[in-house]
Amino acid sequence: MIRVMLVDDQGIVREGLSSLLNTKPDLEVVGEAENGQVALEKALEIQPDIILMDMRMPVMDGVAATQAIRQQAPQINILVLTTFDDEDYVSQAMRLGAKGYLLKDTPSDELAEAIRAVHKGYTHFGPGLFEKMITATPTVEEPPELAELTPRETEVLALIAEGQSNREIAEALYISERTVKNHVNSILKRLNVRDRTQAAILATNLQQR
Repeated sequence: MIRVMLVDDQGIVREGLSSLLNTKPDLEVVGEAENGQVALEKALEIQPDIILMDMRMPVMDGVAATQAIRQQAPQINILVLTTFDDEDYVSQAMRLGAKGYLLKDTPSDELAEAIRAVHKGYTHFGPGLFEKMITATPTVEEPPELAELTPRETEVLALIAEGQSNREIAEALYISERTVKNHVNSILKRLNVRDRTQAAILATNLQQR
């Protein structure tokens, strides 16, 4: 059972999400919060697996809450709930450790699949949001470490930039998921980035130069 906490300043949104998610046999809503401060307190108390985090909230917004929760409880994965107007918030939240983002009006089945994917360790990008966030992200200089990637690691990085999961990469390159995971770990170390999201942003920015 995947334990989920909902964070949104609108009660009707939390109620709707709770109703949708509780119909899924493998998902359980274990807590709710109306702002980031309450979310931090409850997250540390109930230790959910996944937090669905709104961005624009009073008292403490989703960016600050994401940072605080990831620092104090890094085992809790955060999935950002956003709108197309929130790319600045989303970009900051992803840099601070959020594992994915999707629109608030995402259909329930897609929302459930996103939660499951993040719970398994994947990063989830909502349709159209990754490209929008990339556009809003400043271009970075090409790190010299990029030249140290092996041809296979370069292929894996390109597929990461497309938002593909380890399983999808394994199928595309005809290798095992374990091998993909090893390549990803090597890429992160060589590029000196924290996670595959930062690697994807770096790769996409370099492709657009």
